[in-house]
Amino acid sequence: MSKQQREFDVIIWGATGFTGQLVAEYMAQTYGTGDELRWALGGRSTDKLQSLQAALQDQYGGTPLPLVVADSGDPASLRGMVQRTRVVCTTVGPYARYGTELVAACAGSGTHYCDLTGEVQWMARVIPRYQAAAEDSGARLVHTCGFDSIPSDMGTWFLQQRMLECHGVPAHYVKGRVGRNKGAASGGTIASMLEVLDEAKRDRTVRKLLTNPYALCPPGTTGLDGPDQAGPRYDSDFQRWTCPFIMAAINGRVVRRSHCLLGKPWGEDFQYEEAQLCSSRAQALRNTLAIGGAMAGLATAPGRKLLARFLPRPGEGPSREEREAGHYELFFHGAHPRDQALDMRVRVAAQLDPGYGSTSRMLAEAAVCLARDPLTVGGGFWTPASALGQHLLTRLVDNAGLTFEEVAVD
Repeated sequence: MSKQQREFDVIIWGATGFTGQLVAEYMAQTYGTGDELRWALGGRSTDKLQSLQAALQDQYGGTPLPLVVADSGDPASLRGMVQRTRVVCTTVGPYARYGTELVAACAGSGTHYCDLTGEVQWMARVIPRYQAAAEDSGARLVHTCGFDSIPSDMGTWFLQQRMLECHGVPAHYVKGRVGRNKGAASGGTIASMLEVLDEAKRDRTVRKLLTNPYALCPPGTTGLDGPDQAGPRYDSDFQRWTCPFIMAAINGRVVRRSHCLLGKPWGEDFQYEEAQLCSSRAQALRNTLAIGGAMAGLATAPGRKLLARFLPRPGEGPSREEREAGHYELFFHGAHPRDQALDMRVRVAAQLDPGYGSTSRMLAEAAVCLARDPLTVGGGFWTPASALGQHLLTRLVDNAGLTFEEVAVD
């Protein structure tokens, strides 16, 4: 069956999980239940799917959403599922544990795919393994379609588009800086983080991979970027102290991969780095110590046991009130290659919890973009910026509550 003849535009895989339900709610609110966009709820439990189906119909009306039952441990059922849809939008992690067979099924069936993974070691495995199959089938597979790493990836892309429009040259050096933010973690995020730590503990090659800033770029890629920021540092461009940002280890690698996949339009010497803005040197030091202590604790069995008392479990996450009270902003400062007076800065922001309220919207719009927009890239593994570009930016601004704007350089 060709993609044009398939039964659905999008299947939300893992729809009954914490984040999956948020994606489904946003899709129902924004696109209705089976009107112009044909979409379905997917999971392994018929009872849970029927419960979610009824809840969405009660809240948003319309016709009952179709249900698709499959199991991540049953490759045949996954192949049957993906052949029914143009796009699979998956929230089922840790992806290193539950995602590989789904990627294989999509790559082999010509089914487009998007996810929320931040698991660099897993992406580095599946990309070379299934790239050829995806190219042959025409499947576009796009990782990191949530808070990691759409704001960083699309923010850098937006900044570079503005630099080219205004100055005719790209920024040769971009600083991503996380400003004011408020949000909470879910159990799924913690589980994915633990998966990465466990693999790194077992496998020296994974540890080496995680320290390579070009780990997600095509083989042989090198550049001027070094290790992610590990301690307090003063930033003269922002005139603020900074501390490490835990997602920089994911976001930076995605931005660099976008640059490569786009054909290195920002120059062979392009550099990107990311950190969090702090109010003082003391706060930068406190934050650094807190991050280091938390990661050290999660890396040991006794530490995990202690932290488990305070961390959410899989399937748990922030309440609706907490999500709606959340917010975030990121700044991207682009250095002009010849004239500092022509440096440019943009701001990406949203008034929702970054990890769940906003992430669910970003993922949903990435899925609809893959299903409906006239994209020009062929099959293979892509990043949000390299595959979706302006189409996704328009959807994020028009529908998902994000803002992308140029701001004054201090």
